[in-house]
Amino acid sequence: MFTNLLSSVLIVSTFSLASFFGGTSSFPSNQKLSERVISLGNRQIDPFVNEVFKDNILLNLAYLRGTVSKKENINWDEVRRPFVFKSSLQPGQTFAFHDEILPEFRGSIVSTSNAHFSSNEGFKSFRNLPGNGVCHLASLIYWAAKDAGLDAHAPTNHDFAIINEVPGEYGVSIYSGKDNSGQRQNLYVRNNFSRPIEITFSYDGADLRVVVSLKIEAGTNSPVIH
Repeated sequence: MFTNLLSSVLIVSTFSLASFFGGTSSFPSNQKLSERVISLGNRQIDPFVNEVFKDNILLNLAYLRGTVSKKENINWDEVRRPFVFKSSLQPGQTFAFHDEILPEFRGSIVSTSNAHFSSNEGFKSFRNLPGNGVCHLASLIYWAAKDAGLDAHAPTNHDFAIINEVPGEYGVSIYSGKDNSGQRQNLYVRNNFSRPIEITFSYDGADLRVVVSLKIEAGTNSPVIH
């Protein structure tokens, strides 16, 4: 008898929730378009060099997340801590990896990674090249964006060096200077869908993951995404 009563309660509860959310028993959820992941322990063969690349990637993400805004407030323990961060693009909006922008994208840029990858911003260096590793982050974003069907542009390929775990066609060369030469060594990701896009960055202490999803609100039907 108790089992029958419990089953009845569960059925009524499910029906009530379904009615509240528009006559369906499933809650609204985003539609995943792509997911790509790299290991931050596999950026370079040499352990010391790998740590430089890893720290620069995580510092770049800290600038992107807004947890770091200048060199003086860097706490490396916090930078290296696992996290989940979400960023959205409305239809027609564009993300650029840094703020040296090609003219054709300037009117649609709404966000960048908020950094220029210099020692003045706390980025580490190997062979006198501050910011080693940020190209790996840009390449991961580009790979996920292209797989999702976003309008993504990377004018300069990273074909001068292999980026582990990322196919060569998705390698992105990143540079930010004062002479506008960085305009073509940048990454541009535009939301060409008719609904908002959510980009989720997550780090679990070992792997860095980028997921691109189409945002779906309660009461909407299956989306026409282009």
